[in-house]
Amino acid sequence: MDDLQIKPILESILFVSESPVRLKTLLEIIPEAGKETILEGIRTLMKEYEDPSKGMELVEVAGGYQLRTKSQCAEWISRLKKAKPVKFSQSAMETLAIVAYRQPVIRSQIEAIRGVDAGWILRTLMEKGLIKMMGRKDLPGRPIIYGTTQGFLELFSLNSLQDLPTLKEIQPPPAEEEIPKAENEAEVEVEVKVEAEAKAEAKVEGTDTTNVNRETSTPGEAPQPEDKVE
Repeated sequence: MDDLQIKPILESILFVSESPVRLKTLLEIIPEAGKETILEGIRTLMKEYEDPSKGMELVEVAGGYQLRTKSQCAEWISRLKKAKPVKFSQSAMETLAIVAYRQPVIRSQIEAIRGVDAGWILRTLMEKGLIKMMGRKDLPGRPIIYGTTQGFLELFSLNSLQDLPTLKEIQPPPAEEEIPKAENEAEVEVEVKVEAEAKAEAKVEGTDTTNVNRETSTPGEAPQPEDKVE
């Protein structure tokens, strides 16, 4: 089977599938085509859908391949579906992030990080299909172990958990270094001291000049303008 034949077959399979289709599944569906032929057909379709005139794109997500509408068409798709955009509260996003980065994780560990009860948020995230029970930990009470689902990968357009951004990538850039307060105060103190010394020196110089003028005046000389005349 050549690329010309495999392309329409792959396109039709991906079009009707509601979830990403794994390569293993494609090999089972099209056994007469080899792995390389299927991969080459997928790469060709991906390149064709990059055309700006196309309303869909072929993406690799959640360990498989899926045809999706392009983000710039979201407004019109929402009008058709009459669907509201998915929104999460800050507490839900924090809990989901902890599960995603710390999994497998138990409830007490999540609550230790957030500092508040996480029971109802975990139930909500499970209802939305974003996290799941992965078993129970061998501890008193046999607490549930939580992890993310394939739905989580699909929602955030991730192919695997390895595609999660690192903590370094999502942290805000460091602010410009500020001069420590102690150093600032020291500089101000030095400036004030220098200025005071300069003023004192100028004052002393002015006083010395006046005294010299008075001491060098001869007896009987007319009084200086500043002296009081009786």
